[in-house]
Amino acid sequence: MAARIGFDVTAALAQGGGIGRYTRELIHALVAQDTQNTYRLFSAKPPAQPPVPDSLPTTPNVTHKPAPVAEHWLYRIWYRFRLPIPVQTVTGSIDLFHSPDFVLPPVSGNIPTLLTVHDLSFVFFPDTFPSRLVDYLNKVVPWSVNRASHVLADSVATQNDLQNVWGIPEDKITVLTSGVNERFQPVTDQHSLNSMRDRYGLGETPFFLSVGTVQPRKNYQMLVRAFRPVADQVPHNLVIAGGRGWLVDPLLEEIERQELQERVRLIGFVDDADLPALYSAATALVFPSLYEGFGLPLLEAMACGTPVISSDASCLPEVVMDSARNVPAGILIDPADEAGWTSAMIEMAKDEGLGTELAVRGKERAAQYRWESTARNLLTVYQRLLAES
Repeated sequence: MAARIGFDVTAALAQGGGIGRYTRELIHALVAQDTQNTYRLFSAKPPAQPPVPDSLPTTPNVTHKPAPVAEHWLYRIWYRFRLPIPVQTVTGSIDLFHSPDFVLPPVSGNIPTLLTVHDLSFVFFPDTFPSRLVDYLNKVVPWSVNRASHVLADSVATQNDLQNVWGIPEDKITVLTSGVNERFQPVTDQHSLNSMRDRYGLGETPFFLSVGTVQPRKNYQMLVRAFRPVADQVPHNLVIAGGRGWLVDPLLEEIERQELQERVRLIGFVDDADLPALYSAATALVFPSLYEGFGLPLLEAMACGTPVISSDASCLPEVVMDSARNVPAGILIDPADEAGWTSAMIEMAKDEGLGTELAVRGKERAAQYRWESTARNLLTVYQRLLAES
């Protein structure tokens, strides 16, 4: 029997990268896999100029019903004042509701609810967030987790964090890993590569690439310090692709202190369509994050044949290590080991054979992650929750 599934796509419409891209990929994969159920997509009032146009699927079994108010007003209504206005006021009658972005709105009736918690960075690294945001998340996320029928975690590391920090029972959590879109393939066409370089002002200089919102948790300040000796030995630049988040000034000050204004390039948010060429043009992806829920850029880079140098923190070894063969698909380094990052970048720039070997391993590893599989696994969770209800 077909079910009516409510799904919150607010992040897909409001956020270019991160959870926004996760939500877009997931809902498109779900709808492609599932023609039986109907999807009633809910969102806050979309921004006048969404960062990614045409974000949502438009198949016959999908409807989108945005709320008449903006996201910040919904937060006030639902999470600050806890007004019990159910999401069905907007979606209409539904049989299950899934929120893929940390917080669960009020839901009426005895229907199952599913909540995705990507990570607990605000718990472990509160100093890397604005204090008001930390206070908000520490109140609202555990409240949402406790109300949800079931919780999805992006990785085993996040599952363990949920159990250890808030005592969530293991049987209430399912690990649902991300996938890699098929568009992430090695780009070899020189015209496409040159066009991308021109679009982002990269010139012909070789470069190391880091992808992720510019915020302290990404550990970019350490990366800039580690890059200082690299810049003295090889011609490469360091390119950081990602929208500016919070607490950006310390990074800008570090770049100036290291006198790297001409060698470290902050190119801002990169359109999804340009990412395969950007990854393919890079000598390596450098990903020094202090903590992640999954680490999707690692998989995307590997799928494009780009070697990766990654932090060994939180879930990132889960992505880089091929546990079946016990072989790393990239280089793993302590995020505090500045000298280690310097050495790895220099070695990658000078040793073409190392890059080739890691590119092969990386493509094999990335092939194990597909959004189609993620969607099928999620549909299994939906079916179980619906049957139990």
